[in-house]
Amino acid sequence: MTQIIILKKKFSITVLLSLLQAISFIGCSNNDIQKEYKIENIHVNKTALTMEIGDREQLKASAVPAVAHQPTFQWSTTDERIVTVTGGMVEAVNSGTASIIVEYQSIKVNIPVKVEPRKTDQEAILYDRKLSKRGTLPELQLNNTGQYNDEGLYITSAENVVKLDKFYALAERMVRYHVKLAPDTKAIFKSSQGDFNAFIDVPGKRFTIGTNPVTEKTIPFLQGDREYIIEIYHIYQQAKIRVIDIQTNEAEEVSVTNDGQGGCGKGALQAGFSVGMQWDHYCFGLISGTFMLVKQITVYSLKKKVKLLMYGDSITQPEGYFPTSDFPQAWTQMIISKLNDNAMSSGRGGGNINLLLDYMKNELPYIQCDYVMVTIGTNGGNTEENLSELVRYIREQGAIPILNSIPCNESGTQIENNQLIEQVRKKFGINGCKFDIATSLNGDGKEVDKSMMYWEDYTGSYGWQIYHHPNEKGGESMYKQTLIDIPEIYE
Repeated sequence: MTQIIILKKKFSITVLLSLLQAISFIGCSNNDIQKEYKIENIHVNKTALTMEIGDREQLKASAVPAVAHQPTFQWSTTDERIVTVTGGMVEAVNSGTASIIVEYQSIKVNIPVKVEPRKTDQEAILYDRKLSKRGTLPELQLNNTGQYNDEGLYITSAENVVKLDKFYALAERMVRYHVKLAPDTKAIFKSSQGDFNAFIDVPGKRFTIGTNPVTEKTIPFLQGDREYIIEIYHIYQQAKIRVIDIQTNEAEEVSVTNDGQGGCGKGALQAGFSVGMQWDHYCFGLISGTFMLVKQITVYSLKKKVKLLMYGDSITQPEGYFPTSDFPQAWTQMIISKLNDNAMSSGRGGGNINLLLDYMKNELPYIQCDYVMVTIGTNGGNTEENLSELVRYIREQGAIPILNSIPCNESGTQIENNQLIEQVRKKFGINGCKFDIATSLNGDGKEVDKSMMYWEDYTGSYGWQIYHHPNEKGGESMYKQTLIDIPEIYE
């Protein structure tokens, strides 16, 4: 009997201790669970959004710290006229800015949203290719830099650069690259003539434009094995680089302005600040690092439709030599201003009519315009045959051709050229502006009025000096001549 009683006591004590431990555990567990499962913040997969009208983007929210069961978040927008949201699905409705708000109890997170017009509404796509091994692109010259794979063009050699064999000269254009960069990569984006060089330095977390002195800016979010959009703009005298993190939509940009010398050599008005016109073909590649993956390349005209498109050589590219302070007085800029920005220019210094036809065919078919004005012949090469081809081609694109006489210069080469240009104008019954009259000393198109031209000293290179490129006075005179000879472009 005694033994049995002892066992019962032992059993009772054991059960009692177990019950007390269980009660204690339950009490602590409830406190711990409440503490552990208390949401401190909300993580959203995008910190900001830049969208185009009609775009849809799925935002995903999660609790911080992580919990076993996802709470129900509340989604709202600060302006339904700009963006709407349902269950994290954001839809861009109209241009503007707003915020998407995600909430849980007292916790609230804002995601800024910028909605822009669709690129196809305001820009013209001149070239657009997704890169992969499924299709070869003969215009993309790899130069032994790498090879295509399923994801894109995989560049591993820093010995050379890839060249897009498409010539562009538009003064308002942009190239966009979709890339993935290794953590140790330094990449270059340049012109084939080397006048423009831009660098993306992943380990250094910066981008650079190769001016003198160098222009650079830090990119805090830049890291390896991530995908980015890299945009390089040329807008008359301005060059700009923009880097966008595709995952977070964070962006940084740096821009510099070309400040022309106002002449050349001893004739220059100032030292100037050279940025580069991004002549002539887009090139890209590795400077150093393991790899650079390029998934897509797109070239844009920043305007899809204009009333007037101006083509020519350096006379139509004053952004290359005009001092920035005087640039609004360049003849192309005065015309663009008169047309309330409803115009663009496309000039290439040193070019002749054959080169002009080359890059015109890469640009004009994609841009809607009423008139195409051409000022070509300063560098020779004009014949009745190729001037006729030029006029016919412009008409084939649905535009009205305007063939200008070239301005006077000290060498007098404009006289014979302008006789030929006048002959072609009569042949096709088209108009043109007599820039030779506007820049001549006696208003007869013969002797140049030197006060209207920059003096350029090429003694150390070509061995001659010349009054050649119209300055601000010449630019104003040329602009006023357009009001007389071709008023239809302003109507």
